[in-house]
Amino acid sequence: MTSLPLTFGTAAYAGESSLQSVPIEAQLLFIGVIFLGTLIINRFSIRIGIPAILGVLALGLMINIHVLDVSHGEVDNLHTFALALLLFYAGLKTDLKSIRGFLEYGLLLAVGGVAICTIILGIAIFWLSSSTGTGIVPGITETMPLGAAFLIAACLGSTDAGATLSVLRKVRNIVPCKVLQLLEFESALNDPSALIIFSICLSLFVASNNTHESFPSLALAASSELLQKLGSGLLVGIAFGYLSKLTIDHFVTDKEQLLIVAMSIALIDYGSSFFLGGSGFVSVYVTGAFMANLHYHDANVNHESIQDVLLPFNTMTEISIFLLFGLLIHPSDLAPCVPAGLAAAAALMLIARPISVACFQHVSPFNRKESTLIAWCGLRGAVPLALSFSVQEAIANYPGLEPQASAQLAQNSQGIIFIVVILNLLIQGISIAPLCRGLSAPGRTTST
Repeated sequence: MTSLPLTFGTAAYAGESSLQSVPIEAQLLFIGVIFLGTLIINRFSIRIGIPAILGVLALGLMINIHVLDVSHGEVDNLHTFALALLLFYAGLKTDLKSIRGFLEYGLLLAVGGVAICTIILGIAIFWLSSSTGTGIVPGITETMPLGAAFLIAACLGSTDAGATLSVLRKVRNIVPCKVLQLLEFESALNDPSALIIFSICLSLFVASNNTHESFPSLALAASSELLQKLGSGLLVGIAFGYLSKLTIDHFVTDKEQLLIVAMSIALIDYGSSFFLGGSGFVSVYVTGAFMANLHYHDANVNHESIQDVLLPFNTMTEISIFLLFGLLIHPSDLAPCVPAGLAAAAALMLIARPISVACFQHVSPFNRKESTLIAWCGLRGAVPLALSFSVQEAIANYPGLEPQASAQLAQNSQGIIFIVVILNLLIQGISIAPLCRGLSAPGRTTST
């Protein structure tokens, strides 16, 4: 698919690395201190009731101001690796047994909900934002390019269960267990859904503008190529899912070896899918999902034990994405896109997410109060931030725009995504616990 290289390609290094003049010993010392600082920030953030990753992001911004300037090219490969690992771990968290009784609703919410949310948010950004994303201009006279608006919206389609569950720890005893299971399942499945929709938007709104073919022809070609990528990725993912079972059953002698197996399978899976013409991100997710739902000869080896050995790496990946994003974003560059970011955040939290949940209420096993909590728990996290670099690259090369205008729009688009994520984590993160207490009024029966 023409969009995939844009989405997950490697950016060229722009100039000499800012780290080359720093001794390796100083780099290691700096990295060690920073990651120790994230541990302290995590603890402090949880105590005051905000998602821990928001504190890590703030730490990156502070370092950005006073210590270090890191180029986009220095972290591009890490983002590709991070997305692959996050999707593999999301697959491992897709335990179908845990959501028996509301599997259909979970699938609809994770796939259809992302699509509906993207469409509503894309229209809102298109209608509200100025052509360069520097202000709010309601109407259709001076609008952001439709493709750019939908790319930003698609980038924000994925939710983060880790951020939500970290906030819900304080009120876990009053939150229905099935709600927690749904939120975790939705977040695991909507990561690949958001990536697929993002790739579709890239093909339809960016790549299509580089040709003179009609939109229906381009849509048909993009759909055909997308199906090929998904089909190949699905087949490769299934094959590696069974390969992982054979490997674990025949070669793993103790649980400590599961980390080597899981990481090896994920990396080989991603690379093989790429060379076989499939989507590596789809294949690693499918492999993880198969590994989570297969049975192994050794009773001590199951999807939970595999999750346990990968959890530190998954946590490290999320922390690294937020920290590096804070290092890369210059706070002074955010000022022009604050109005558009505020409008997009409001549209996401108050309109797009609630409507995407309400659309499937007729098949939902949850009552209105529980659905309200589900709608408000759509926290955004690492995936939107990682995708924002692809948004910036795609919009910088957006056809039909002057170079200066496209560069400004690209920078502001990434800024809008950043503002939406940070407001979403801050406002919804702080208010989730009080909302849970308000919904759990006396006389209400809590599900178990």
